[in-house]
Amino acid sequence: MVFSSAVAFSKLLLRLCISTLRVFVSVSPIVWRWTAGALKGTSSAHGILEERKVQNAMTPTSVNYHFTRRCNYKCGFCFHTAKTSFVLPLEEAKRGLRLLKEAGMEKINFSGGEPFLQDKGEFLGELVQFCKQELQLPSVSIVSNGSMIKEKWFQKYGDCLDILAVSCDSFDDATNQLIGRTQGRKSHLDNLYRIRGWCQQYKVAFKINSVINTFNADEDMTEHIIKLNPVRWKVFQCLLIDGENAGETALREAERFVISDQQFREFVDRHSSVSCLVPESNEKMRNSYLILDEYMRFLDCREGRKDPSKSILDVGVTDAICFSGFDEAMFLERGGKYVWSKADMKLDW
Repeated sequence: MVFSSAVAFSKLLLRLCISTLRVFVSVSPIVWRWTAGALKGTSSAHGILEERKVQNAMTPTSVNYHFTRRCNYKCGFCFHTAKTSFVLPLEEAKRGLRLLKEAGMEKINFSGGEPFLQDKGEFLGELVQFCKQELQLPSVSIVSNGSMIKEKWFQKYGDCLDILAVSCDSFDDATNQLIGRTQGRKSHLDNLYRIRGWCQQYKVAFKINSVINTFNADEDMTEHIIKLNPVRWKVFQCLLIDGENAGETALREAERFVISDQQFREFVDRHSSVSCLVPESNEKMRNSYLILDEYMRFLDCREGRKDPSKSILDVGVTDAICFSGFDEAMFLERGGKYVWSKADMKLDW
């Protein structure tokens, strides 16, 4: 009796096992298809996100590389101050510039600080030559205060430079002294006119940058600008940047230089007859520049300060530029894209 019960139980258990196995066999392909589809869907979604990231990535058409913060002037409103003395090794800087070219850069502007301070202009000259001859960029430009520029630099590197912008905020020496746009007793204006002559001689397009502030807002510069005849005269409304020229950690206190929007408009209106005038208010200026600092990090100014991305040398251009805060629409609205190659300017040298 006990034996027969055991046999019956074993048969029942065997049937249950066979039934369970059949269910598993029939269901497993469905489970496999669902799992594979889910995994495939995850992979596809990731791929789509990566593709969209590439599609939405900004092209660094025009880049401003502030490779040094050191300067020999002490302009009271300066918004890129000497917080460090770091400068990348030349070959690393070239590597970064090549990455930018591969990402679509057409124009590079070298600035500071004072870019001619590093190795008496040789570091800058090497970068200018590299960008024009090796990278074959359509436009290579410099912004300088002009105090360190020598004629022999033009003789060596002038062919590779499209535009040289010299900063000049006033045509009155006493006003330049008040602003800090000077070094000792040297005349900033004498340098300006001398460099204008060299640009003409060595076929470099000449440009002037002016920051409009409390001390020059009422000045009429028309006569001098017409005489110097720059290809562009950029006039900027004095801008406050926390940590640079405003706030507790700043090296400058620019509040006393700030003018109202109305004062800036009046200055622009006063010079409306100057055909090369390109005015930039705080609104137009703040986020419409792609700025690289001395570590080749993009600087985001949207919060009124300069928040750095990771360096393009570490993460590449595509990842870094996402944190630049760049307003491409404003860049185009302010005339950021223009004829910037001297070969296309058809200037009367």
